[in-house]
Amino acid sequence: MNKKKALSILMRTRMHPPSPTTTTTTANKMNQMQFPPLDADNKASSSSSRDASTSFHVDFVRVKESMHNAISMNKIEILDAALDDFSEGYFGLSNENRRVLLLTLATQYDLNRKQVRELMKQYLGLDLPNGDESVENTHEGEGSFSSFYRIERNLRHSLKPMYEVLFERLNTHPGGLRFLSIMRADILSFLADENIASVRALDSYLKEKLITWLSPANLQLHNITWDDPASLLEKIVAYEAVHPISNLLDLKRRLGIGRRCFGYLHPAIPGEPLIFIEVALMKNVAQTIQEVLWDEPPMPESEATCALFYSISSTQPGLSGINLGKFLIKRVIDVVRRDMPKISTFATLSPIPGYMQWLLAKLASIERCDSTFRENLLKPEEETALLGASEKYTTGKNGMEVMCNLLSSSSHDWTKSDELSLVLKTPLMRLCARYLLEEKKRGKALDSVGNFHLQNGAMVGRINWMADRSEKGLKQSAGIMVNYIYKVENIEENAHSYFSEGQIQASDEVRTYI
Repeated sequence: MNKKKALSILMRTRMHPPSPTTTTTTANKMNQMQFPPLDADNKASSSSSRDASTSFHVDFVRVKESMHNAISMNKIEILDAALDDFSEGYFGLSNENRRVLLLTLATQYDLNRKQVRELMKQYLGLDLPNGDESVENTHEGEGSFSSFYRIERNLRHSLKPMYEVLFERLNTHPGGLRFLSIMRADILSFLADENIASVRALDSYLKEKLITWLSPANLQLHNITWDDPASLLEKIVAYEAVHPISNLLDLKRRLGIGRRCFGYLHPAIPGEPLIFIEVALMKNVAQTIQEVLWDEPPMPESEATCALFYSISSTQPGLSGINLGKFLIKRVIDVVRRDMPKISTFATLSPIPGYMQWLLAKLASIERCDSTFRENLLKPEEETALLGASEKYTTGKNGMEVMCNLLSSSSHDWTKSDELSLVLKTPLMRLCARYLLEEKKRGKALDSVGNFHLQNGAMVGRINWMADRSEKGLKQSAGIMVNYIYKVENIEENAHSYFSEGQIQASDEVRTYI
């Protein structure tokens, strides 16, 4: 690989990262195209505006027609052309017209409910043959049940929406799987703005299809190294979501001695990992991200006893909710155990993205509560110490108001005072443990990263003070990070108890906080 050329590519990527809903250069260009809205009632519009509007309307109709052809036609030559026209035309539409097109797909190409109801009536009108149930297995029983089998077969067929044909055909079409991922990203974006039942059903059906097509059996685990093509390394730089890669030397270090980077690739999307994980080989479980990213010189791999997962990033927004990370972590654990038997500890150094949002909202809501129902998040001795140490920085009528003012400040002045940081450490660590172990949504951990690792079978191992001093780390969690521990012998048991009962496994050290 020409390293100078790689440097140019990577730095350009850092400056101009790809759109989160687009993964190809062509798609990027198409997404940037601007189209005027169709306004037939505007009598004062110019001739050029009318032309653009008419052209835009024609484009939409053409894409809609190609979508219909892709669903209804069967001749291979015509079908391939229709799929090409649809996928190319789709990228040329504005966001609003993509929304209209997807709503059309969800409603006009849904299942035939009149047919379903008629088949259900026929089915309910059948009488079960008399006699022992074992008759079913005899030749005579087969004849008695033939009507049931026929209607059940027809019912199964009628319960499949027509847009399933489009999904199936796109999946086998060159570039189709990538296109379906982009389409689902659009669906999720539209659902975030307006929760329409038919579009929600469309998303659910497409998600189930993608889960099947992206099963671990269809994915290739690839150990990403410095020797990989620049185009692949470009994706790593662009999509790193946890700890941004600052320059080429940073990337080279993350792929060098004492580090590993593994990605899942799919044959239908060559050269682009769907998800990748970065691993540090260490003597002990790291307590700060500085130990991982800026530890010089690297430790000899022969001395490593711990594999630390410090970043996991998805490159496809359209695969949201499809837990590829679960399978990736398990595969990586298997590979590392096989290749490096001395490594016996598998852990993460994870951000806590929702902690500050939860805490600041909690503090604000408590201040609005009637004193009768007000919960004091600070212990008396914590409040006294905080009020004394914060006089130079902010004011407030009580400790919680002072803490809220300090933590909500974008300047993070509290981190510049050793005394104030020490005073805040005790309540912030205790409340963080509460957030991780007790705050839940629908019976599962409120924190998104925590929920991900817990459902994969990890346990909460240790909470680390000032583990990430970056602007992002301070804003998300006051610099606190958490180690999730993957004990190989307990992974399945932990995952089962979490899924079935919402139980969160944690070390004694973490539980002492609460």
